[in-house]
Amino acid sequence: MTDLPAAQAPGILIVGAAGYIGSHMLLRLAQARWPAVTLDNLSSGRASAVRWGTLVQGDVGDAALLDRLFEAHRFDAVMHFAARIEVAASLSDPLDYYRNNVQATLTLLQAMQRHRVPRLVFSSTAATFGQPQSSPIDESHPQMPINPYGHSKRMVEQILADCDRAYGLRSICLRYFNAAGADPLGRIGECHQPETHLIPLVLQVASGRRSHIAVYGGDYDTPDGTCIRDYVHVSDLCQAHWLALQSLLEGGPSQAYNLGNGQGYSVAEVIAAAERVSGRKIAVQNAPRRPGDPARLVADARLARQVLAWQPQHSDLHTIMGHAWQWEQKLVAQA
Repeated sequence: MTDLPAAQAPGILIVGAAGYIGSHMLLRLAQARWPAVTLDNLSSGRASAVRWGTLVQGDVGDAALLDRLFEAHRFDAVMHFAARIEVAASLSDPLDYYRNNVQATLTLLQAMQRHRVPRLVFSSTAATFGQPQSSPIDESHPQMPINPYGHSKRMVEQILADCDRAYGLRSICLRYFNAAGADPLGRIGECHQPETHLIPLVLQVASGRRSHIAVYGGDYDTPDGTCIRDYVHVSDLCQAHWLALQSLLEGGPSQAYNLGNGQGYSVAEVIAAAERVSGRKIAVQNAPRRPGDPARLVADARLARQVLAWQPQHSDLHTIMGHAWQWEQKLVAQA
């Protein structure tokens, strides 16, 4: 299925395609010559990131717009990346998160049901697990979110399970741990406003766009006292989405998969890797722990490897950091 002519390729709608992972997914589909229609309200994404697809600017919660889209195109599946993703913001404005992440998804699912589109690949998160009770975390780990962001994603996962039972709408939920890196050829990369992810923040210090990086807590029960996270390359995440999409198109069942490398790196190790890759010293400012930050979040992704035959190609932190640094340098040059 990887190299079908465009006229024979399945019709794909990507919601949230102007964002970090959605834009990389567009590139992955383009590499297989699968055309896609994209929908994004550009509240956080960038139109310039939609380089491989037809961009429709609008909101996934707009039922009338969705009806027009589904009437104008034949879609075999939808890939859903549109969501609010900042934990701190979800705590200060939970209604915004439930409106964008849950209510808008309900509107999308109702449109899919009306127009008989029976497959969805959903961008979920490790935040559905809450505080880890064991490590690494597999799919059987209890889901007990501790913030509105995690709750909103967990709610959608439950809604999708109910839709499968009631309507036969099959879905695959992919729970990311820490998405990182950029397209290896430097065509697109991570560009959040505001930026909240550790690797781009550290590299902004290296490039001179930021004065220092704050390290929240140095007294965790880890080898160097800083939090440990599982970083997974964005291109590897998109390959998992590609395999999930093919599974659904081939008649595979609904399922949820954890996506990570199974190898955790501490904040201190990430900073050290950034210094090695960039050749520059990173200024650090120590800060108190943030509420709710677990000491260690590492994925057990064996199920995705076994069932989807997913094999990450860029699991080394130095490689992930190198691709992210290449992208950061490009952003600085364009400024």
